[in-house]
Amino acid sequence: MPSDAAQLEVHRVALTGHCYRMLGSGVDADDAVQETMVRAWRSLDGFDNRSSLRTWLYRIATNVCLDALADRSRRARPMEEGPVGTPDDVLETRPRTHWLEPIPDVRALPLDVDPAERLALRESIRLAFVSALQHLPAKQRASRYDVDALTSLLRDDAILSMPPYTLWLQGHKAIHTWLSGRGAGCRGSRMIPVAASGLPAFAQYRVDANGGHKAWATLTLELSGERVARMTSFLDAETLFPMFDLPMMLPG
Repeated sequence: MPSDAAQLEVHRVALTGHCYRMLGSGVDADDAVQETMVRAWRSLDGFDNRSSLRTWLYRIATNVCLDALADRSRRARPMEEGPVGTPDDVLETRPRTHWLEPIPDVRALPLDVDPAERLALRESIRLAFVSALQHLPAKQRASRYDVDALTSLLRDDAILSMPPYTLWLQGHKAIHTWLSGRGAGCRGSRMIPVAASGLPAFAQYRVDANGGHKAWATLTLELSGERVARMTSFLDAETLFPMFDLPMMLPG
C-alpha cells in the first residue's frame, strides 16, 4: 500500500491545474498546492471516506485559494487594461502580481489520464479561459451558482441545452431568465472539475433537502475565444456520474 504522503502526491498535478484556474499564476498555484498538502496531511486522520480523496483535496485547495484571493484583485492581460497603443507610446509597468501568467503544461496536466481528458484539461488552462475566469468573484471561480457571473462568461449568441429535454435557449437574456427563474433550483450547487469529450466540464451537485448535495448534471463548456459559446447540462446523473468515478452524494 502506498504511504499517506504518496497518496496525496498522486493528485498534485491535477490540484495545480485547479489552483491555476482560480489564481491565474503558476507560482501562486504551486504555493497553494503546497499549503493544500500541508493541511491535508495534518487532517488526514479525520478523512472519513464519505467522499473520494480527490474530492476532499479539491475542497481543501479551493479554500486555500479563496484565502489567497481575499485581499487580492484579479489578474489581467494588457489588452484588458486600456486601448490599443502605438509603437511610440511610453512603456509603463505593473508588478508581476498584476498580470495573468502562464503555467507549464507538465505542471498542470496529469499524465495518467486518457487523451480526451487531457485535451479537456488543456483547454481549461488556456490563457483565454483563465482570463475569463478572472472576471468572476473569487468564490465564483470555484464554480458556485451566480447567474450574473455565469452569464458574463457567455458569448452574446451562446446556447444552453439540457438533454434529455428538447428545449434549448440562445442568448444572454433567455439564458439569464432561465437560470434565475425555472433553473433557480440549482442555486447552492457544488461543482467539481472533470473532463468530458475533449471539453472542460464540471460535475454539478445540487443541494439535497435531506442534507449534503446530490449528483445532478455533467456540464460541458465549448469555448470561442475568451467566452463560452455552448453550455450543455447532461442531466442523466445516474448513468454518467459512475462513468467518471464520482459519488452520487457529497456530504454537507
